[in-house]
Amino acid sequence: MRAHPIPPVTEPLQYRAIGLVRGTYAPTDPEQLTRGTLTDAQGVPLETVVLGRVLTLMRRHLSLDQPHLWVVYPRSRESDHLHLQIAGVWEPSTLAPDQADASDTLPEGDDFFSVRGELIFTKPETGEMVVKVRQQARADGHRPLPFKLQIKGELPLENLRHFVSLDLRRQGQELHLENHDVIAPMPTRGGKSKGGRGRATSRARS
Repeated sequence: MRAHPIPPVTEPLQYRAIGLVRGTYAPTDPEQLTRGTLTDAQGVPLETVVLGRVLTLMRRHLSLDQPHLWVVYPRSRESDHLHLQIAGVWEPSTLAPDQADASDTLPEGDDFFSVRGELIFTKPETGEMVVKVRQQARADGHRPLPFKLQIKGELPLENLRHFVSLDLRRQGQELHLENHDVIAPMPTRGGKSKGGRGRATSRARS
Protein backbone atom coordinates (compact mmCIF):
# COMPACT_ATOMS: atom_id res chain seq x y z
CA MET A 1 0.00 0.00 0.00
CA ARG A 2 1.49 3.32 -1.01
CA ALA A 3 2.11 6.13 1.47
CA HIS A 4 -0.47 8.57 0.09
CA PRO A 5 -3.77 8.23 -1.82
CA ILE A 6 -2.89 11.13 -4.17
CA PRO A 7 0.13 10.07 -6.25
CA PRO A 8 2.98 12.49 -6.94
CA VAL A 9 3.02 14.40 -10.21
CA THR A 10 5.34 12.85 -12.81
CA GLU A 11 5.02 15.43 -15.64
CA PRO A 12 5.08 19.26 -15.43
CA LEU A 13 1.88 19.51 -17.47
CA GLN A 14 0.06 16.54 -15.99
CA TYR A 15 -3.70 16.92 -15.77
CA ARG A 16 -5.65 15.60 -12.82
CA ALA A 17 -8.63 16.16 -10.55
CA ILE A 18 -8.64 14.11 -7.35
CA GLY A 19 -9.62 14.67 -3.75
CA LEU A 20 -10.48 13.27 -0.33
CA VAL A 21 -13.89 13.38 1.32
CA ARG A 22 -14.77 11.79 4.65
CA GLY A 23 -18.34 10.66 4.91
CA THR A 24 -20.86 7.84 4.89
CA TYR A 25 -21.88 6.38 1.56
CA ALA A 26 -25.43 5.11 1.10
CA PRO A 27 -26.45 3.53 -2.20
CA THR A 28 -29.78 4.56 -3.70
CA ASP A 29 -30.58 0.86 -4.19
CA PRO A 30 -29.11 -1.51 -1.56
CA GLU A 31 -28.75 -4.15 -4.27
CA GLN A 32 -26.74 -1.82 -6.54
CA LEU A 33 -23.82 -0.02 -4.88
CA THR A 34 -22.81 1.98 -7.95
CA ARG A 35 -24.97 5.06 -7.37
CA GLY A 36 -25.90 6.85 -4.18
CA THR A 37 -25.15 9.69 -1.77
CA LEU A 38 -22.04 10.50 0.24
CA THR A 39 -22.98 12.45 3.38
CA ASP A 40 -20.23 14.34 5.20
CA ALA A 41 -19.91 15.10 8.94
CA GLN A 42 -21.91 18.32 8.52
CA GLY A 43 -24.77 16.44 6.91
CA VAL A 44 -24.12 17.75 3.39
CA PRO A 45 -25.32 15.19 0.79
CA LEU A 46 -23.10 14.74 -2.26
CA GLU A 47 -24.30 12.99 -5.39
CA THR A 48 -21.93 10.07 -5.92
CA VAL A 49 -21.18 7.11 -8.16
CA VAL A 50 -18.77 4.26 -7.41
CA LEU A 51 -16.25 3.16 -10.02
CA GLY A 52 -16.23 -0.55 -10.74
CA ARG A 53 -12.82 -1.39 -9.27
CA VAL A 54 -13.96 -0.20 -5.82
CA LEU A 55 -17.12 -2.31 -5.59
CA THR A 56 -15.40 -5.52 -4.45
CA LEU A 57 -13.42 -3.62 -1.82
CA MET A 58 -16.60 -2.05 -0.47
CA ARG A 59 -18.47 -5.35 -0.32
CA ARG A 60 -15.68 -7.33 1.34
CA HIS A 61 -13.93 -4.92 3.69
CA LEU A 62 -15.98 -1.82 4.51
CA SER A 63 -18.93 -1.17 6.79
CA LEU A 64 -21.08 1.24 4.83
CA ASP A 65 -22.87 2.42 7.94
CA GLN A 66 -19.59 3.97 9.11
CA PRO A 67 -17.78 7.05 7.69
CA HIS A 68 -14.65 6.50 5.60
CA LEU A 69 -12.10 8.74 3.89
CA TRP A 70 -12.97 8.29 0.23
CA VAL A 71 -10.64 9.03 -2.68
CA VAL A 72 -12.82 10.76 -5.25
CA TYR A 73 -12.79 12.37 -8.68
CA PRO A 74 -14.81 15.63 -8.70
CA ARG A 75 -17.19 16.87 -11.38
CA SER A 76 -19.33 20.03 -11.35
CA ARG A 77 -22.49 19.87 -13.43
CA GLU A 78 -23.74 23.12 -11.92
CA SER A 79 -22.03 25.96 -10.04
CA ASP A 80 -23.57 24.96 -6.70
CA HIS A 81 -23.70 21.21 -7.17
CA LEU A 82 -20.74 18.86 -6.77
CA HIS A 83 -20.74 15.36 -8.21
CA LEU A 84 -18.22 12.74 -7.01
CA GLN A 85 -16.85 9.49 -8.39
CA ILE A 86 -15.47 7.17 -5.71
CA ALA A 87 -12.14 5.75 -6.91
CA GLY A 88 -10.85 4.30 -3.64
CA VAL A 89 -10.71 4.56 0.12
CA TRP A 90 -7.86 5.60 2.41
CA GLU A 91 -8.03 3.46 5.52
CA PRO A 92 -4.73 1.67 6.29
CA SER A 93 -6.02 0.57 9.69
CA THR A 94 -8.54 -1.64 7.87
CA LEU A 95 -6.80 -2.44 4.58
CA ALA A 96 -3.17 -2.68 5.78
CA PRO A 97 -3.29 -3.37 9.53
CA ASP A 98 0.18 -5.00 9.46
CA GLN A 99 1.83 -1.67 8.63
CA ALA A 100 2.91 -0.19 11.94
CA ASP A 101 3.34 3.33 10.56
CA ALA A 102 0.04 3.36 8.67
CA SER A 103 -2.29 6.22 9.54
CA ASP A 104 -5.85 6.96 8.49
CA THR A 105 -5.20 10.72 8.66
CA LEU A 106 -3.27 12.80 6.14
CA PRO A 107 -1.31 16.07 6.52
CA GLU A 108 -3.57 17.85 4.01
CA GLY A 109 -6.66 17.03 6.09
CA ASP A 110 -10.11 16.03 4.90
CA ASP A 111 -11.73 17.66 1.87
CA PHE A 112 -8.41 18.43 0.16
CA PHE A 113 -8.46 18.39 -3.66
CA SER A 114 -5.65 18.62 -6.20
CA VAL A 115 -6.67 19.94 -9.61
CA ARG A 116 -4.31 20.52 -12.54
CA GLY A 117 -5.48 21.81 -15.90
CA GLU A 118 -6.07 24.78 -18.18
CA LEU A 119 -7.57 27.95 -16.73
CA ILE A 120 -10.26 28.83 -19.27
CA PHE A 121 -12.31 31.34 -17.25
CA THR A 122 -11.59 33.64 -14.34
CA LYS A 123 -13.57 36.51 -12.87
CA PRO A 124 -11.59 37.84 -9.90
CA GLU A 125 -14.24 40.36 -8.87
CA THR A 126 -16.75 37.58 -8.17
CA GLY A 127 -14.26 34.88 -7.13
CA GLU A 128 -15.22 32.47 -9.91
CA MET A 129 -13.07 30.45 -12.26
CA VAL A 130 -13.21 27.37 -14.47
CA VAL A 131 -10.46 24.84 -15.17
CA LYS A 132 -10.56 22.38 -18.07
CA VAL A 133 -9.15 18.93 -17.34
CA ARG A 134 -8.24 16.43 -20.04
CA GLN A 135 -8.46 12.71 -19.33
CA GLN A 136 -6.01 9.97 -20.11
CA ALA A 137 -6.81 7.63 -22.99
CA ARG A 138 -8.31 4.31 -21.93
CA ALA A 139 -6.75 0.92 -22.60
CA ASP A 140 -8.86 0.52 -25.76
CA GLY A 141 -7.51 3.79 -27.15
CA HIS A 142 -10.69 5.78 -26.49
CA ARG A 143 -10.02 9.24 -25.08
CA PRO A 144 -12.87 10.64 -22.96
CA LEU A 145 -13.94 14.22 -23.52
CA PRO A 146 -12.36 16.91 -21.32
CA PHE A 147 -14.47 18.19 -18.45
CA LYS A 148 -14.72 21.55 -16.71
CA LEU A 149 -14.57 22.20 -12.98
CA GLN A 150 -16.09 25.31 -11.43
CA ILE A 151 -13.97 26.68 -8.59
CA LYS A 152 -14.33 29.50 -6.09
CA GLY A 153 -11.26 31.72 -5.89
CA GLU A 154 -9.35 34.56 -7.50
CA LEU A 155 -6.76 34.23 -10.25
CA PRO A 156 -5.65 37.21 -12.37
CA LEU A 157 -6.86 37.54 -15.96
CA GLU A 158 -3.29 37.25 -17.24
CA ASN A 159 -3.31 33.61 -16.14
CA LEU A 160 -6.01 32.67 -18.67
CA ARG A 161 -4.97 29.92 -21.09
CA HIS A 162 -2.23 28.86 -18.72
CA PHE A 163 -1.73 25.45 -17.17
CA VAL A 164 -2.30 25.76 -13.42
CA SER A 165 -1.88 23.53 -10.39
CA LEU A 166 -4.47 24.20 -7.68
CA ASP A 167 -4.82 23.10 -4.06
CA LEU A 168 -8.51 23.26 -3.17
CA ARG A 169 -10.68 22.71 -0.13
CA ARG A 170 -14.24 21.47 -0.38
CA GLN A 171 -16.80 23.57 1.45
CA GLY A 172 -20.24 22.03 1.11
CA GLN A 173 -20.98 21.76 -2.60
CA GLU A 174 -18.08 24.02 -3.67
CA LEU A 175 -14.33 23.75 -4.22
CA HIS A 176 -12.41 26.76 -2.85
CA LEU A 177 -8.88 27.79 -3.85
CA GLU A 178 -6.20 27.61 -1.14
CA ASN A 179 -2.95 27.66 -3.11
CA HIS A 180 -1.99 27.81 -6.77
CA ASP A 181 0.97 27.54 -9.08
CA VAL A 182 0.98 28.82 -12.66
CA ILE A 183 3.00 26.23 -14.58
CA ALA A 184 3.18 27.47 -18.20
CA PRO A 185 1.21 28.98 -21.10
CA MET A 186 -0.89 26.36 -22.85
CA PRO A 187 0.51 24.91 -26.09
CA THR A 188 -0.96 26.24 -29.33
CA ARG A 189 -2.25 23.99 -32.12
CA GLY A 190 1.25 23.73 -33.51
CA GLY A 191 2.41 22.12 -30.26
CA LYS A 192 4.36 25.15 -29.06
CA SER A 193 3.53 27.70 -26.40
CA LYS A 194 4.72 31.20 -25.63
CA GLY A 195 6.95 29.74 -22.97
CA GLY A 196 8.33 27.06 -25.26
CA ARG A 197 6.93 24.13 -23.25
CA GLY A 198 5.72 20.95 -24.87
CA ARG A 199 2.28 19.43 -24.91
CA ALA A 200 0.42 18.69 -21.73
CA THR A 201 0.21 15.15 -20.45
CA SER A 202 -3.20 13.71 -19.58
CA ARG A 203 -3.29 11.76 -16.34
CA ALA A 204 -6.76 12.49 -14.99
CA ARG A 205 -9.07 9.54 -14.64
CA SER A 206 -12.79 9.45 -15.25
